Amino acid sequence: MANEPTFKPAAFYRDPLAALRWLENAFGFETTTLVTEPSGKVGYSEMSFHGGQVSINPEFTGDIVGGVRMTSPLELDGCCTQFIRVYIPEGIDEHYARAKAAGARITQAPEDQFYGERTYRCLDLEGHVWNFAQPVATPTIAEMEAATGLTMGTSLPENDRG
Repeated sequence: MANEPTFKPAAFYRDPLAALRWLENAFGFETTTLVTEPSGKVGYSEMSFHGGQVSINPEFTGDIVGGVRMTSPLELDGCCTQFIRVYIPEGIDEHYARAKAAGARITQAPEDQFYGERTYRCLDLEGHVWNFAQPVATPTIAEMEAATGLTMGTSLPENDRG
C-alpha cells in the first residue's frame, strides 16, 4: 500500500455516523471507507482531506488495545489527550467560516502565528479538538526565537534537563 500515510490518527465517537456526516459538512472531509456491522452500526471508517486521512470509529474496549477504553471526550467530561492538526494549502478563512456555520465550537479564530502559519482551532460535535493550519510565511529560526524568546532547534538536548 504505497499511498498509505505514515500516520493515520483515529478519533472515537459515541455516534460515529453522525460524526461522519458532520465532518463532511463542517470540514469538507470525504468518507472513503465505511464498514458497518450487521446491526447497521459503524464498525470502522476512514475519511480523507487534501491527501490526509483520519479514522472515525465507535467507542471501543477490547484486547487489541490491551483493554484500554477508546472513548469520546463526552465520556470524559470534555477531557482530551490529543488534537488533530490538519494542513490546508489555501482558503483557511473560508474553511473557518464553513466550520463555524456548521456549528463547530471555535476556540481560536484564524490568526497568523509566529511560526509562519495562519491557524484556527475548534471543537467538533463531541468535543474533539481540531487545529487547521495554512502556511503564510517562512520565518527563520532566528526570527521565531526573537518573536517568542524561546530557543528552537532540531535535536534533543545532551542532558536530561530539557
